[in-house]
Amino acid sequence: MAVSRLSEGVRSREAQNQRAIKWLLDQPGGSVVVVTPQKHIESASIKKLIAMPAATHRTWKGFSADSLANHRVLHAWPNSQRLNELWGIEIDALAVIEWGEQEITDWIDRANPVQLCDGHAIEPASESTPGQSSEPLPNGVEEILEYIAMKAASYSTGLKWNEQDLLKADMMNRPERWASISVEQVREKCRELGVSPEDVDTIAASFSAVKRGGDSMFGALTEVSNSRK
Repeated sequence: MAVSRLSEGVRSREAQNQRAIKWLLDQPGGSVVVVTPQKHIESASIKKLIAMPAATHRTWKGFSADSLANHRVLHAWPNSQRLNELWGIEIDALAVIEWGEQEITDWIDRANPVQLCDGHAIEPASESTPGQSSEPLPNGVEEILEYIAMKAASYSTGLKWNEQDLLKADMMNRPERWASISVEQVREKCRELGVSPEDVDTIAASFSAVKRGGDSMFGALTEVSNSRK
């Protein structure tokens, strides 16, 4: 996987597009599929790629991520939802063209791709040692998230709404359980447990909303907990 980053201060995106295309064509694999938000494209280099005999052009309308399996894919300007849809799809090679940093930062952290920049490339970060994991979350939260991950994995469509509601209810009704835990810790633990990006976002958003709504309660519980140490 690779992502072609938008260079600061550069007005034309064509060089960014060309970096992604060159990287993709250098990779082994199946035929090329180009995914863009709509049919109309202004980029000359992407038009040239689509015109190749073995290339296929698809747009977001009526598009299924499953159709990208066993292909080399140029994904131009996807938002976070489109990137989440790639979870579990066996793509031979994937080159993403960044539209904006906000839409793609979380995917870069999760997918760890090669970052293609103007004049240089940033290689993927070293992977964690096999078996290495983050610190267990306290107060039974580790076990709760393990259960949630197990349930999510048992469904092809991800976590069911009733299980989302049960998890959020525990966050709200047992604030002392969650008081010392951050949203980022929950997000990191869910990723570690193999939860899909879409479900990770859902769980993190629920916890973030609960924390925002109960900041004063969480703060008071944290102070009490610290005073007892």
